[in-house]
Amino acid sequence: MTTLAQLRKAALSHPETAEHVDDSGAVAFVVRDVRFAAVSAAKVVELRLPASDAGEVLAEHPTAQRLTRGTTLIGVRVPMGDINGQQLNHWVRRAWLSRAPKRLAARIAAGDSVTPGEVGDLPKAIGGPATRALASAGISTLAQIAELTDAELLALHGVGPKAVRILREALA
Repeated sequence: MTTLAQLRKAALSHPETAEHVDDSGAVAFVVRDVRFAAVSAAKVVELRLPASDAGEVLAEHPTAQRLTRGTTLIGVRVPMGDINGQQLNHWVRRAWLSRAPKRLAARIAAGDSVTPGEVGDLPKAIGGPATRALASAGISTLAQIAELTDAELLALHGVGPKAVRILREALA
C-alpha cells in the first residue's frame, strides 16, 4: 500500500516540481505549472501519462480507470492502496518525463545511462542509483556536493544515507 508521503517523495524528487493543495484537500504535483500527478482527498492517485503508458497501467491494475479529456486518454486514476511504492515511483517518473519541458526531461533521461565512477569526480562507491540521481540533477562534482545539505541530498530519489556518508568522506 502506498501513502501520500511516498507519492510526495517520488514526485518532489524530480527537478522543478512543486506541490499545490486545494481547498478540498487534493494534492497536485506540477513541473513548471503543468500537472503530472495528483491525489484526491479520497486517496485516488491521478497520473498524466502518454497513451502507451496509461494502457500498461490499466492492464496491470484492475481497479485503474481511464483519465480522459473528452475522448482523449491523458492518463489514469488508481486507488492509492492498489499500487505499491516501487510501481508508484516508476509511474510518477514516467508522468513527470511526459509533462516536463523537453530539454529538462532530456537532461534527466540522460542521467539514466550513467555508470558509477564515470561521472565527474563522484566516487564509484556511491553506487548506481545515487550516481544516476545526482547526474539527473546536474550534479557531477564533489564541489557541487559540498554546497548541498544532507537533507537536500537525501531528497533525491536514489540517494540514501550510505551514499551521503561516502560523499561526505570523499569531501573530507
